[in-house]
Parts: sequence; structure tokens; C-alpha cells
Amino acid sequence: MTGAPWTPTRRGLVLGAGALAAIRPSGGTWAADAERHGLSSFGELKYGPAFEHFDYVNPMAPRGGRFSGQLSSSTGNQALNTFNTLNIYVLRGEGAAGMNLTFDSLMVRALDEPDAVYGLLARSVAVSPDGLTYTFSLRPQARFHDGSRLTAQDAAFSLKLLRDKGHPEIAEVIRAMTDARAEGEDRLVVTFAPDRARDLPLFVAQLPIFSAAYYGGRDFEASTLEAPLGSGPYRVGAVDPGRSIGLERVPDYWAADLPVNVGQNSFDTIRYEYFRDRTVAFEAFKSGAFTFREEFTARVWATGYDFPALAERRVVRETVPDARPSGTQGWWINTRREAFRDPRVREAIGLCFDFEWSNRNLMYGAYTRTASFFENSDLKATGKPSAEEIALLEPLKDLPPEVFGEAWTPPVSDGSGQDRALLKRADALLREAGCTRQGGSLLLPGGQPLTLEFLDDDPVFQAVTQPFIRNLGLLGIRASLRTVDPSQYQARLKDFDFDLTARRYASGMTPGAELRETYGSRAARTAGSNNLSGIADPAIDSLLTAIADAKSRAELTTACRALDRVLRAGRYWVPMWYGSTHRLALWDIYGRPANPPKYDLGAPGTWWFDADKAKRIGRD
Repeated sequence: MTGAPWTPTRRGLVLGAGALAAIRPSGGTWAADAERHGLSSFGELKYGPAFEHFDYVNPMAPRGGRFSGQLSSSTGNQALNTFNTLNIYVLRGEGAAGMNLTFDSLMVRALDEPDAVYGLLARSVAVSPDGLTYTFSLRPQARFHDGSRLTAQDAAFSLKLLRDKGHPEIAEVIRAMTDARAEGEDRLVVTFAPDRARDLPLFVAQLPIFSAAYYGGRDFEASTLEAPLGSGPYRVGAVDPGRSIGLERVPDYWAADLPVNVGQNSFDTIRYEYFRDRTVAFEAFKSGAFTFREEFTARVWATGYDFPALAERRVVRETVPDARPSGTQGWWINTRREAFRDPRVREAIGLCFDFEWSNRNLMYGAYTRTASFFENSDLKATGKPSAEEIALLEPLKDLPPEVFGEAWTPPVSDGSGQDRALLKRADALLREAGCTRQGGSLLLPGGQPLTLEFLDDDPVFQAVTQPFIRNLGLLGIRASLRTVDPSQYQARLKDFDFDLTARRYASGMTPGAELRETYGSRAARTAGSNNLSGIADPAIDSLLTAIADAKSRAELTTACRALDRVLRAGRYWVPMWYGSTHRLALWDIYGRPANPPKYDLGAPGTWWFDADKAKRIGRD
């Protein structure tokens, strides 16, 4: 349903070409330092210092026209179906789509590399031998939209502001950034604690840079509809709170011709539309109210695309491969609540969801069951642990024995909708946990009935959840589904005031410190964090550190697989499903590069308005 730990553009940094030494975490040995044009987690870089543009763009893409769509994944305080603030970087409010396009960052992600980033505001960066000090040289031509110069003072102000007052998805990740200071107008020095995570400098380099003068007289944490002063390729245009937001391309954008921007940001206007109901949104797309749609409902994809504009080829649809890890989509169980602290109870709940029946009868067989927290990637644990995984797992205390066996996967049902064998297993687990039956109710060991509420702000999962609820009822569990308005939903999630809720977290190719904000003990105690299940386990914290400090991709893979085993053994969620493609429906007005980026859809950034196509279908 939503996007993930906060990913500035798409996580990653990159430095120079052949002269770049591998970047190591603190404690490693660094080669003699030099000015670098990019960074990456393990020193892998595709583009050299003199590159002219990324390979996945059309450098001759025409500028003009418009793009319109919906927010399809969220970050920070964003909600998918409403907004009431233009500040997405704090906890308060529901943030608007597209605001990341109004701010520049020190460096930006290359979408055809796992984690590389290259200089935007920063023309180069130097790293100290101990890996704890990064000195960024800023471009003197960098400007805010009002023409004022963007300086190292603005950058230092912004990074410390986000660390101290930013959304937990940011602030929790960058706690080990000890300081950011300006040494002149074009020299920024950022320092990190000795135990900083491997990828923290890359994450910091992709954070938005604000105007210190603008925010000097304003409350950064306030919810506001005042358009902020930015420096990015777009500025805020027309705003209709809760309904739509428009962004306008900055005609004299200072960085338009930099290699990291060539062939990108071509639309004159970008507009995001909001709808409280998905059916209403689909009808609006069919009528042409917006022109780009990624379809997330298999039933609609299979049966809904039979309207005249599609038959007339004014609307086209296609599936595009998605090479990224699929992320973790499921119903997250709030273990902060006494009723759900026993993993046997959580497993029993999960056994009541019949994926095979739901996939065949409700989703047209479009999906595969998710088993892993790193699904659709090499980071997924399979079979028994390797010797390298065992070396990480054996020193950890209180691990369940199954961690050292075959990686747990959800069982396959008989597809009947009420698999008696699985329900019998669920009943046995509940009895092992000390639960008893009294009439039609299941009682917890303390004598209270086991009740649970599925919380959501969108009825999209209702058809899948109701059969799940019926099966829970067969065990005596009183379950219900409650759909609330988006503001109430966001507030309840921030306060962890729920039993189960459906959510999807995306995962990058090179996960690191940001995982602590989803699975770490500290995040479990932090309001507004992504740790919805309240996971607080020293063993998991230790593996999160191993991931953050991995010195090679092989070490990273081993640590992620070990973490995957422990998380899966904890039964913290009821896994849903995934697909390995993007399902796109488009009014036929867009042009796209011949070689799209491997790790991102590239829309709207690398797309453009095709005037000839638009004229053909009467939308010029």
C-alpha cells in the first residue's frame, strides 16, 4: 500500500570512476583520499567523472506539456488519498505529493545502479581516512527559487534541522550524524559517530536542503499550506487541499543542464489528483481527469479496462518488468498489545488467511504469496542457513530452533477458503498458548476474549479481509474491519493504536541503517515510526547492525538472509502477495526513453509530453 522507509529520490550515492577506492564503514582502512564526484556503498560506480548524462534518459527529450496522476507510494507523513500540508518532512499532518521535486539535495540516485549517487548541489566530496568526515564542495551557481544563493550554511542548517525535528523516518536514521557545519559558503563538513552505519553518508547526501533564511522565522514542525522556498526543478502551483496539487517547472532552474538532470524534468506542469475512493478514481481516469495510472487492483486490471477510450487506442495499457525487491506487504500485528505477544497466537491468526482461495477467486491468479521480508531478491533466505549465516546467528540468544532449519514459509492451503487442516493447526497453537474455548468465544490465558480489529483507510482489501474474518470466527476469535478517514488512520498509526493494519514497505537493493526504523527496538518506542508491529528484539538489533556495517555485498547478503530468518520466525505479520511487474494504463500522450532505468519506473522524471500523440487523440 505504501512506500517505505524514507527514500530521498531513490536511495544511493556515487563517486568517481576508476580512481575511487571502495567505501568502507568506520573502523575500515581508507585509501588516500581525493575529491570524488559520487559515492556508493561498496565503491561500485558505473559513471565516470566526465559523464554527460545517465544512460536511461533521452538527452533530447522535448520540454513542455503536462503529466497528471496519483500518488502511488508514500514517504514521510504522506497519505495516499488526502493531504493538508506542504511539509512532508515532519510528523504532523498529511503531506502532499511531489514536494520532493521542489528541493535539491547534495547528491542524487542513479536509477540503473543498486545504490550509487552523483553530485547535484555538491560538485564533489572528500572523505577522511577514518570514514567519519565528509567534506562537500558545493556548486557556487546553486540558487533558491527567489534567486538567493544556496550555501553551505543552508545545507548545515537543513541537515541538523532534519536530525532534530524531522519525521522519525529521517531523524531516527541520521541520529549518528554528529554535526554539519559550514566552512565558507561552498564548503560543508558533515561528521558521523564512530558507530555510524555504512550507508548513512549516502542517506544524508540525498536529504532535501532548505533555506535557512526562510525557515528562520517559521515553525518547521507546523502543518502549513504555504508553498515553501525551494531550489528544485519544480515549484508549487495550484493547490486544492485534499483534492489536487499542481507543480510548475522552474524555467530558469539553476541545475537543468547538469549531467544528473539532462533529459529529465521535462513536463511544464505535474498534477497529482486525490480521491477517497478507488472506484471514483478509476472512473476519473477513464474520463480523462488524469492521464497516468498504475493499477494495483487485479480485479480491475482483469475486468475493468473495457471502456471506449481503450478500444479507440486513446488509452493504452501495458505491463513493465519490475526488477526491484518487492518489499513487505501484509497485515502487521501490533505486538505491543498483550493479546498478540505470543508468537503462537500470531501464527494462528495468519493460518486463517487462505491466500490460494483469495488469489484465484478475488485476484484472478495475478499474484504470488509473499514469504520473505526481502521477497523477489537475492537477500531472501531459502533452505537451511549457510555456514556464514550460522556464524552470525549462533552467538545470538533466545533464537527459536526453526531459525537454524528451513526458512519458514506460509503454508499452502487447499484453496477451499476454509482449509480444515490449517484451521486445526491454528486451534492447536492457540491451545498451546494457553487459550481456551467458552461457548463460541476464544479466551486468552487471563480469561479475556480474544478480539481483533483490522484498521484501514481504504476499502480496497475488504473483499480479502472478510473471508479472513470468517475463518477467525471459526476459532472463536471475534474479528472486525474498521475503515476510518485518512486523517484518523494516520493519527492512529502514529500512536500505534491498532490491532492489525495492512501496509507495504519497499526495500532497496542495498538496505542499511533505515531498516532500524522498521524493525529496530528504538523505533518500536518512537511514535510515528515504521515499526508497526513493535518489534523489539536484541537479536534483531544485532543483525540490523551487521547489515548496516557490512563491508561487502556478500556480507550484506548474508546478514539480510539471517535477519529474514529471524523476522519470519517471529510471525510479526500475515504476509500478503506480490507481483513482479508494473501494470500501467496511460492516455497516449507520453514519450519514454528507449532504455528505461532498471531499478525505477522513471515516471514522470524521465518521461516527456509527446505533442504529436496528444494531437492524434485530441488532448493537445
